[in-house]
Amino acid sequence: MAGSTVEPKLIDDGAARGDVPAAGGTRSVWEAVMQGSVEVAVRAYEHLSAPLRERVLEESSGLPAQTRSTLVEVLRRARDFAGAARLLEADGAHAVAAPLHEQSGALLQAAEAWLRAGERGRAAAAFERAGALERALELYQALDARESMAQCLTRLQRPLEAAAVYRELGNAHAELEALRAVPPGHPRRREAVLRMSALLDALGDSWRALVLLADAMQESPAAREDGALQAEHARLLRHLGLDADVVEPERAPPPADGYEYLKAIPIFGELPIEDMKDLYRMAQQVLIPEGTTVLEKGARGTGLLVLLDGTVDVYSGPGPDARLLNTLGPGAWLGEISLILDGPTSAHVRARSPVRALRVTRADFQHYLETHEGAALRIFRLFTENLAERVRALSA
Repeated sequence: MAGSTVEPKLIDDGAARGDVPAAGGTRSVWEAVMQGSVEVAVRAYEHLSAPLRERVLEESSGLPAQTRSTLVEVLRRARDFAGAARLLEADGAHAVAAPLHEQSGALLQAAEAWLRAGERGRAAAAFERAGALERALELYQALDARESMAQCLTRLQRPLEAAAVYRELGNAHAELEALRAVPPGHPRRREAVLRMSALLDALGDSWRALVLLADAMQESPAAREDGALQAEHARLLRHLGLDADVVEPERAPPPADGYEYLKAIPIFGELPIEDMKDLYRMAQQVLIPEGTTVLEKGARGTGLLVLLDGTVDVYSGPGPDARLLNTLGPGAWLGEISLILDGPTSAHVRARSPVRALRVTRADFQHYLETHEGAALRIFRLFTENLAERVRALSA
């Protein structure tokens, strides 16, 4: 009869589990669940239409915890991650539900679940991945996670605030990159240009600082007449031994800042510019004294090292009889596999001379992957292809 409803029958499972619903279309699932036949239940569930799968979830409300737990396992194996997360959340198991929300692609729900579980760091990362940057920033600020704060501020196009955080962290190249985003005509453009000039000069790149100032002074009549810009321009001319009206046609190349070297690493070969810049800002410049062990064979890798200045020797092992395998200089990189695979280092590396390098730690890189989903897919694909090529070369 049109408009009538049929009450679902109940399967009597005794006092241990109580009665569970078994409306026509879902009966096969419930029978398998009550018999503990998880794989049978999975196959039955996978063959249901979307409305009937929704009915299973509705019918599970109010059932004993053991029955619901079995159903959650069925949903996991059937890869209905959203449905499993929904049941777990209803039972207050937020920390278990959050990763399932992530697997289903529901990042905002995952973030809220992490929050309810008291996992603010994971919640912030999920909000960031979902593009809810203001929510992420609020949590990072509460956690005093300043690297992540700076990244969020940069992505929110608040470069001066990001630069201030990087300055507190002592990350000069990241501060410089953030300040580059302050556009001409911005009320604080003058402040940004002067700070960029000071940073470049301190990094030994006074020539580029001079060019920056000269360009900035052409941006507007007010900039051309700005006393502070003029004074800094004149100071740099004196520092470089130049007359105000003479520009030397050739200068020594500026010291490498590492961006080009980082970009050349194969697993980063398909990253778009914004993702590449985010990765670069995450890196830290480090100084390694001559004779220092850079990588110890057999020890767990700590991340990526990109050489900017100096050289390192690669040995077959740590002992005095170890063979010298290679000597690497500026532009070479070490430890990229440890960014993704947590395994022992295959060679022993020692600094032949003082070394200046960019370091990306494994922990920072894992956070980068968590908050840059598109970049992560590209990196993993290229990493897999690169690894396959190595295996083929070894097998040849």
